[in-house]
Amino acid sequence: MMKVYSSSQDLSGSWKIQHFEVGEKRAMDVAAAALDDRFWIGAEVPGDVHAALVERSIIDPPYYGHNDAKSRWIEQKEWWYRTTFNLMKDTEIEEHFELVFEGLDTFATVYVNCHEVGKTANMLMSHTFDVTTLVRSGWNAIAVKFDPLHLHHRDKETFDWSSYTKERPWLRKAAMNFGWDWGPRMVTVGIWGTVRLEKRTIAKLESVFARTESASTEHAVVQVTADVKSVLSFRSRKKRGQAVVTSCEVRLLDRSGNEVAASTELPIEGGKADTTLNVMSPQLWWTHDLGEPYLYTLEVVLHADGVEVDRYREPYGIRTIELALHNERGEDAFAFILNGVQIYAKGANWIPADHLIGAIPNSRYRELVELSVEGHMNMLRVWAGGIYEKDVFYDECDRQGVLVWQDFAFANALFPDFNRDFMGNVRQEVENNVLRLRNRASLALWCGNNEIDWLYDMKSASGDITSPFYGEQIYHELIPEVLERLDQSRPYWPSSPFGDSNGQDANDPCVGDRHNWQVWHGSVYPRKHGEPPLLDYSIEGVTFKNYKKDDALFSSEFGMHASANRYTLEKNMPAGQFYWGSPEMAYRNKDTNHQKGILLMEGYTGIPQNIEEYMNYSMLTQAEGLRYGIEHFRRINHRNSGALVWQLNDSWPGTSWSMIDYELLPKASFYYGKIFFHPILLSLDHEPGEPLALWVVNDTRDVLKGQLRLNVYELHGEKIYSSTHAVEASSQSSLCIAELTEVEVLQGRRADEVMVELVSEGFAAPINRYFLRNPKDVVLPKSQLSVHVNEEEQSVTVTASGVIARLVKLELPLGRVRFSDNYFDLLPGESRTVRLRHPEQSLLPLTELRVSAMNGKEA
Repeated sequence: MMKVYSSSQDLSGSWKIQHFEVGEKRAMDVAAAALDDRFWIGAEVPGDVHAALVERSIIDPPYYGHNDAKSRWIEQKEWWYRTTFNLMKDTEIEEHFELVFEGLDTFATVYVNCHEVGKTANMLMSHTFDVTTLVRSGWNAIAVKFDPLHLHHRDKETFDWSSYTKERPWLRKAAMNFGWDWGPRMVTVGIWGTVRLEKRTIAKLESVFARTESASTEHAVVQVTADVKSVLSFRSRKKRGQAVVTSCEVRLLDRSGNEVAASTELPIEGGKADTTLNVMSPQLWWTHDLGEPYLYTLEVVLHADGVEVDRYREPYGIRTIELALHNERGEDAFAFILNGVQIYAKGANWIPADHLIGAIPNSRYRELVELSVEGHMNMLRVWAGGIYEKDVFYDECDRQGVLVWQDFAFANALFPDFNRDFMGNVRQEVENNVLRLRNRASLALWCGNNEIDWLYDMKSASGDITSPFYGEQIYHELIPEVLERLDQSRPYWPSSPFGDSNGQDANDPCVGDRHNWQVWHGSVYPRKHGEPPLLDYSIEGVTFKNYKKDDALFSSEFGMHASANRYTLEKNMPAGQFYWGSPEMAYRNKDTNHQKGILLMEGYTGIPQNIEEYMNYSMLTQAEGLRYGIEHFRRINHRNSGALVWQLNDSWPGTSWSMIDYELLPKASFYYGKIFFHPILLSLDHEPGEPLALWVVNDTRDVLKGQLRLNVYELHGEKIYSSTHAVEASSQSSLCIAELTEVEVLQGRRADEVMVELVSEGFAAPINRYFLRNPKDVVLPKSQLSVHVNEEEQSVTVTASGVIARLVKLELPLGRVRFSDNYFDLLPGESRTVRLRHPEQSLLPLTELRVSAMNGKEA
């Protein structure tokens, strides 16, 4: 067998860290290879300083109480990382070595064996250093110095607008590190990505680009381009006297390792090898709700003078993706087309899975994507104020069949696009991440920024901004130019929201995508371009009933707060602080005006009087509010093609818009979402005093035939009305099946005395239940709950008696617990069995189970 002259040595793992005052130590002394760092602090890489100091009990856990304020000193220091490694060099061949950091946060100087090899100024990309002449056989040392951020922005101009802090526009760092309206300021520092030493000889694969040109069940065309770079030194090229003969082999393998398409002995011309793979009867990559997310293996092998010198081997999904901006009638649209099939995008906005980004375990990514799939989501939007996510996130989305809307990392600020150095840094960042992510089957869209185009107009009209649109060149010139060169295989959208017509602003429901912040934030719409923005902080101004006034083409942000789960709050709050109105509860809420949540609950559930009511009322308001909006958007799917909730997850244990809290415990809205995001939705469109419109929404590729049954129950469980209605719903459609008056279905009862349910017959769809009046207007007598625990099956059966049990919830004092169902309503005499599981524990502490309802508890 011919020798392969490429390898990668993992340098992640245990490193040492230490901090100094700026200027306290001479850099070359601390970088010295022989420095005695035995008494430095142990730290894991990938990771960050905060996580290392918590692990060594040097700082208190920053999410507990107000401890984050006690760790602010970290961002003022100069921090050093050090490690050593052993290397065996081959004396018979010329070897080329590159030191690769997948993430350095942020202003780093890298030393190898006491030689400075380079500086970085960008957290949001990988960094590679040629260390061929510096590494040696045997023992080697690496040191990395991190500057405090203030050294790099204190002398910079500030701009009229930069949400939450004025310092960040000059810093290419995750914006949420400086605090946002759902998380605290926690300015991290350290090596947040993996580290490796790559060895090559003669030549290397600089990049591989694979894109599906066309795809059907009969035939797919996959274009593959390999960029090849010589790594021979000048001396070696001169010594050889003749050019190296290089070639590539490209193969596509199925799951069994069988070759389904190949090109061999491809010549390298101008540093590139190009080929077309024709795949017969391909398995296409689909989102999990439309089919199987099938992944082939793409393999590219580089030969030089007949010897294998490099190899690329990664999963690859065959699929096409388009963004339709007009429908078949020529009307404005915003719809994703996957493999020729228009999809309805159902999902949420993704923020970093922890404030301490480098220390996030891979399991956390896997579990969050799994939960998204369990919740029938098929798209996640990676929000601009975080990072271009780690590879494990895209691995899971590829594997589990979830599309990704990828923002570039520019959020809610002006950026200095007039500065050559800044723009050079940005260009490297954009190119780096496009090259890294462009082969991903899950990646559906590149988006230039979050809310900047829209808010620039609003803030200019209000007088908050008086400057030019600094940053505009990035989203409308630089990024499009890079994508034109490096990735034309998927659409680009300049901003979110974006699109206007007839003088409306960039949040126009008639063009592009839309952020609905009438609900919660009280934004007054419609709004013309250039008009001063208005806010309506009233019950009517913030109510989720405003969703029904929104006929957006694509709803890419909307949502409202809900409490975190009991365990998440109690775990992270000092004793005696877990009560409604406590300073610690207020500290959990980073939004700018806490009155919004009170107004929303006041109009729907009533104002909570204690912590139990707050958890229940806020959870119910969020769950019912999202259902109200999403069912409306899905009913108008002839126009609206997507609903992405703000937000999926939390980065710390706070009160926020998330559907899943920091301890990976889903809120009520997540369980409601298993119904309102289900591919087949039974929906009731109703307002007090108006007819009940019964709808069936079908996102599948199958025709539905059967019956829709409407049942009406009074509060003690008596069925007072029932009717069935024929259903024949075409694929990917919404259909109003019937309209019934309140008088007909109430049968003489008051509207606040009943619950209605929609049930499918002849096709599978989850039952959907509704109350016809707001909870504050429904007086529910006490319900009794009986609970049977099956330890062997790790299941719990809950039965209601007396009256309907509202919002039955199961709680365990443990994070990451998966309940098959939770936060549901039960009729008297009805039982529901809930299965519990945990990713790491086979037996859960069911003796500590707590079962309750808004109007009852375990008997």
